[in-house]
Amino acid sequence: MLTIIKQAVKKARGAAARTSGYAVEDAACAWLQAQGLRIVERNVRYKFGEIDIVAWQGTGSEAVLVLCEVRLRSNPKFGDAAASITPTKQRRLWAAAQAYAQRFNPPPRMRIDVLAYHSVAAPPQWIPNALG
Repeated sequence: MLTIIKQAVKKARGAAARTSGYAVEDAACAWLQAQGLRIVERNVRYKFGEIDIVAWQGTGSEAVLVLCEVRLRSNPKFGDAAASITPTKQRRLWAAAQAYAQRFNPPPRMRIDVLAYHSVAAPPQWIPNALG
């Protein structure tokens, strides 16, 4: 019986995390659009990683394809949202970015940004070119 209860609690936590994840990604899209970016895709998945938001910034030859990682860390007990991007997550983001770039010939100018949220209601910390 205890195992069933633990599984139910874990499942409920997972559902809550997905719901807040969708909410913060919606907020991130709206925020990026307010900054002048044009959203192209969301939740681009590969077996080795995911890109939360793909957007264009600028136009013409100055346009940059921006791949955004959205992070929410409402409890600072374990560090802030930006600090939650581990080396493993960075490798996955790079791999996903390289795979996405293969859609283009020649590849566009690209960068990986991080939008770090401390709450869905507050503006994010925007870290352009977060992985260098």
